Amino acid sequence: MALRIEVGQYYAASSPLHALDARAKLCCALPVLVGLFCISNPAQLVAGAAFTALLLALARIPAGRILASTRPLLAVLALLSLFNLVFVRTGEVVVALGPLALTSGGVWAAVLYTTRFALALFVGSLVLLTTTPTQLSDAFDRMLSPLSRLGLPGHEIAMVFSLMLRFVPTLADEASAIIEAQSLRGGAFDEGGVIQRVRSIVPVVVALLASGLRHAEGLSRALDARCYEGGVGRTHLHEQRLRTRDAVAALTSAAFLCALVALG
Repeated sequence: MALRIEVGQYYAASSPLHALDARAKLCCALPVLVGLFCISNPAQLVAGAAFTALLLALARIPAGRILASTRPLLAVLALLSLFNLVFVRTGEVVVALGPLALTSGGVWAAVLYTTRFALALFVGSLVLLTTTPTQLSDAFDRMLSPLSRLGLPGHEIAMVFSLMLRFVPTLADEASAIIEAQSLRGGAFDEGGVIQRVRSIVPVVVALLASGLRHAEGLSRALDARCYEGGVGRTHLHEQRLRTRDAVAALTSAAFLCALVALG
């Protein structure tokens, strides 16, 4: 049983989004995501969909790769859409099937919430698909560097984020190995009711936690052996510089947000 972690994995390509500075992508993506979550009418929904489609086209990433990266969360959104469709009873009745009645308010809630969450999911996924973990960690390091002047561990926070990204695939592989070992010993993960399945996962979680602690201990020893002292005097192999294309991306994002405000 293999665990495939595809959400947020970098996809190498030559595109305008890949060429942007990681700091610019993060600073543009955050307000765009907030704007997408604030969509409340059909005109804004169409504008958000058009802007997201433009970003997907600029990324030059196959549609199948993007769907593979977001498929688990899209399934959750589809389930939430079904709940909105059935349980929201505002507005006029559109379809009545016995005790089940679909109202105009329920249809609109299902379309609005599902679509805007899906758009935000695609935009957030593009940031991870077009930016390497190293670029993300360097961007966080530079963006949090002012905290170091205030006596706060800005560099250490960025390093923790970088290590988190680094160990996600490692822990996924170990979880797969643990599940296979438990299955060979007679562990049943696909049998019984919900409570029994949850109980069967407990040994896997305990073993994975012990493995994570072992990796943390080994990493701390490696840092101590190399006399690691945080961000003092550290330099970067690839220096990031904001260019004209980053300014264009910022202006485009600002124009999109202004359009949402105007349509609202």
